[in-house]
Amino acid sequence: MKSIIVDTDILINFLRGKKCALNFLVSAMEEADLCCSALTVGEIHAGMKEHEREHTEELFDSLTVVDVTRAIGEKAGSYKRAIKSQNLALNDCIIAATAFMIHAVLATGNDKHYPMLDIEKVVVRDKNR
Repeated sequence: MKSIIVDTDILINFLRGKKCALNFLVSAMEEADLCCSALTVGEIHAGMKEHEREHTEELFDSLTVVDVTRAIGEKAGSYKRAIKSQNLALNDCIIAATAFMIHAVLATGNDKHYPMLDIEKVVVRDKNR
């Protein structure tokens, strides 16, 4: 079974009730192991309101959370060093490196955050965008 690393933006859209994210996750769940980076857990918890905790925890309980390892950190650093862009965030490098290291597809709503050429990506966003 293939794995899909789900980017933070898709999970936020799901938590906000966006149909595009819901449809993607339900469909992908049937054919893949849905994962996220431990970094994504931190990003979502940083913006979470207390009344959102239970729903957020249920979401994370349904995913495989991949810890950030030394190998992932090294790969993320190599992305950051090699891709000369002021807009490339280290967090995005870590999420991309996670996808690379576990041989997963990266699902994101913003492919501009992921210029890496050695990972497979799928873009998930509302058609109105």
